[in-house]
Amino acid sequence: MEAAITLPNTSSNSSGTGSTPHSPVATGLILLSTLAILLATVVGNVLVVVAISISQVLRAPQNLFLVSLASADILVAIIVLPFSLANELIGYWYFSGLWCSLYLALDGLLCTASIGHLCAISLDRYWAVTRAARLNLRRSPRRVKGMIGAAWAAAALVALPPLLWAHPRSEKCQLSQETWYVLASRVASFFAPSFVMVAVYCRIYHLTTWQTAAFLPACTLHPASTGNSKKGLRVGMLDWQQWSQHQSMLLCRRRLVRAQERRFTIMLVVVMGAFVLCWFPFFFTYSLGAVCGEGCQVSKPRFRFFF
Repeated sequence: MEAAITLPNTSSNSSGTGSTPHSPVATGLILLSTLAILLATVVGNVLVVVAISISQVLRAPQNLFLVSLASADILVAIIVLPFSLANELIGYWYFSGLWCSLYLALDGLLCTASIGHLCAISLDRYWAVTRAARLNLRRSPRRVKGMIGAAWAAAALVALPPLLWAHPRSEKCQLSQETWYVLASRVASFFAPSFVMVAVYCRIYHLTTWQTAAFLPACTLHPASTGNSKKGLRVGMLDWQQWSQHQSMLLCRRRLVRAQERRFTIMLVVVMGAFVLCWFPFFFTYSLGAVCGEGCQVSKPRFRFFF
């Protein structure tokens, strides 16, 4: 996101004799890996949009979150990644200063909106668990679109204001590097949504576990409660059969609940693990540089890799 990009000077830009920052092998690897990420991002998210658009089953209001999220990620791949790749391979910002400012703003907007959608989805799932009856009545397309609009508006508030004081024709193409803005924007873009997501998903897991455990009925039938008469014997035999069937049902339900909890846990680990793995290194190192200054900044190649 708002990483500093140095603009080329006039002589190097006009002559085009500047050396590339990477060896041919490294350049090839960077090119192939980034193009693979770009292609996977576009194809995967287009498939999400198409599937929800053509499937009647998937046209539930809450899936509008996925459509908007996929759209943001598609725009990242189409608008942001190609220019990031060109800047990395060339070694300087080849394009105009105005486009540099727009590029950085769009990068911040789209990436923050993507994270905001993930946070909104987690809140929607939490309300679905805690307020199932009322939420199903209120989960209309209008309500979901309102939450999506809020995610985009919050992203705009974080990413776009620095354009007001940016200087696209200055020697360096960068947005505000002031500590207060870097920290405030990083908290709003990543750390606060991450805290909300972790807290909400942990709460969902505990609520789901408690609800499924409470759903299992206690075993109350027992053949010892029957009498010794013939009528009591017949009732006892009937109760014994019911008790045995009841036990089998309980065993099946327990196995089903354990399987559901296991799948839910794996899903949470994958989602949150991938989210933190992709975003935390960049946001942490970028915030660290703003707090500590030059003393604790990571090396430029490492930061560019995280970026």
